[in-house]
Amino acid sequence: MKLTMRLGARSYDIILKRGALKNLGALINLNRKVFIVTDSGVPAEYAETVRAQCKEGLVYTVPQGEGSKSLAMYQKLLEAMLEAGFGRSDAVVAVGGGVVGDLAGFVAATYMRGVDFINCPTTTLSQIDSSIGGKVAVDLGRTKNIVGAFWQPKLVVVDPDTLSTLPRRHFVNGLAESVKMSLTCDAELFQLFETGDVDAELETIIRRSLLIKKSVVERDETEQGLRAILNFGHTLGHGIEAVKGIGGRRKTGLYHGECVALGMLPMIEDKQLQKRTRAVLRKLGLPCRASYNKEKVLAYMLHDKKARGDSITLVKVPGLGCWRLDKAPLSELETIVMGK
Repeated sequence: MKLTMRLGARSYDIILKRGALKNLGALINLNRKVFIVTDSGVPAEYAETVRAQCKEGLVYTVPQGEGSKSLAMYQKLLEAMLEAGFGRSDAVVAVGGGVVGDLAGFVAATYMRGVDFINCPTTTLSQIDSSIGGKVAVDLGRTKNIVGAFWQPKLVVVDPDTLSTLPRRHFVNGLAESVKMSLTCDAELFQLFETGDVDAELETIIRRSLLIKKSVVERDETEQGLRAILNFGHTLGHGIEAVKGIGGRRKTGLYHGECVALGMLPMIEDKQLQKRTRAVLRKLGLPCRASYNKEKVLAYMLHDKKARGDSITLVKVPGLGCWRLDKAPLSELETIVMGK
């Protein structure tokens, strides 16, 4: 299946097909130098599958985890490209999850003021959400995605076969982003999560999720308004992730999607829908509650990039399939986080 992100001169195709990674060379020009970025948690065979199709491919493997999405690692990748003699007509390919896509995309956006970027997501989360839309970034300290750019890929290849090697928890972690989109935009998709067989309907879930994000990005590429809907669950979720997330020296805790799942619940205003959402999260194996230092989460949120002065924009869901942006006073964050 081919979807097309329609952004004028920056338009690109999104290929959703099993086995597509093996045919990347037939989908886009690899007859040039190609810098392939992957991480230590991704089976090496995926990057090698891409390299074998390139005229001159260089694989660079970063350590698995959010810690690699740093300015220090970003500099190492730029230096590796420069040393290898990459030019403006060459390309960067990401083979991995959201961390790899964000990091490699930011490298592509800035090396020699921009080179072609090709995204080959291999995790549920990246296939459903982060691989399209053009937001690329690295973290600055504990603040996620604060240094970045909008840089659209030339092609996105979503091969569901690559999900077969994911541990179950990691696989389920990515489904939280699809639940997020179903709550705001797609009641039928939410009902699929409630009553359907998620594994059997995986390609449908990916396709419907991509269609939602594609529609949003096409109408608001650089997040001037509508695209903020995609932050549903993330304001509180990022706060929880900063305190409780797996990454850096912290080897145990919560994954990104698990934090987003927790971050969505307080933003659902319909109590019955909140109850239904908890049931969906339990069915998938996502958390409905977790213990964490609320004071630290609140402190992080007050420094969140969505905060402006004495207010912050929150995405709330009054009912299934609808949403609202609230410019709320920072005092409301205390109520949400501390339960006051």
